[in-house]
Amino acid sequence: MTMTFGIHIGHMGGPLDEMRRLWKFADEMGFDWFSVADHFQESPPQGGDMDCFEGIASLAAAAVETKRVRLASMVHCVLYRNPGLLAKSLTTIDHLSQGRADCAIGAGWHEIESKAFGFPFPRIGVREDMLEEYAQILRMLFDPEQRRSNFHGQHFTLENAPNNPKPLQPRLPLWIGGRGEKRTLRAAARYADGWNAAYIGPDEWKLKSDVLTRWCEIEKRDPRTILRTVNLGFYLGADAKGAARGEQVYQRHFGGRSDGREPRTGYLRGTPKDVMDMIGRFRDFGCRRLNIAFREGPYDWEALQAFAEEVMPAFGAKSPAR
Repeated sequence: MTMTFGIHIGHMGGPLDEMRRLWKFADEMGFDWFSVADHFQESPPQGGDMDCFEGIASLAAAAVETKRVRLASMVHCVLYRNPGLLAKSLTTIDHLSQGRADCAIGAGWHEIESKAFGFPFPRIGVREDMLEEYAQILRMLFDPEQRRSNFHGQHFTLENAPNNPKPLQPRLPLWIGGRGEKRTLRAAARYADGWNAAYIGPDEWKLKSDVLTRWCEIEKRDPRTILRTVNLGFYLGADAKGAARGEQVYQRHFGGRSDGREPRTGYLRGTPKDVMDMIGRFRDFGCRRLNIAFREGPYDWEALQAFAEEVMPAFGAKSPAR
């Protein structure tokens, strides 16, 4: 099975010129996806003093500076915006990009951030309820056949709401991100065109993917209709010296985690040849796209070039147009 590749910025710390260069690199080098995080301060939390650009505005800039790569946030937190506002924003980006926008949503996790900016942070069950309502509303507002939308939920309401113009795409893809087996994966089976899990290794990813398949069976959904992907942190070097630099960055980001979240195994470390087996396992388990994820720049452009030239072709990714 052929695997495609994407680039994700997991912390929007810039510098801005580096971020712009990154989405142009994705567009030019054969990646089929570019996404950003939806945060207002650094992720993972490191005190709140680091730079962090906003995701939707960044996607709008990427839409006008790229030509072929698909654009999304992985994922928009349902706590931060009314779903009507998100639908309008992404419809605009779809038009700016000539039909290359995707919509991805999640229940949220960054409690420190929510409290800092005055967003209520209810318990996970409530956030999962919000996620399901949010998904239904987005489906309505994106639907080209539904000129006005009405929805009366516990958390969100639409009253004869228009979304004009509609997206250029007849069905703007809806993604749900997360790993919660009881609610998140059930919601993905009910509403999503695609599912993404972040920063976990192949074995855990397969377990979650199998749960998603079981939910599809319960919901009478063909599991093959859900595109399954993963985000992996990128800490590679083009050679041994570059790999040592990448390891230093990894240790700075995650070596001493104090954010209360469980350790994760979904990181690419070493050189390109060191990660071939890991990526191959994801492919064999049914992962259709692998997104390499970055934090703040500057980025290792030699490592990025090596990944595009050595890793991607080995898994069937198309060579960039010259």
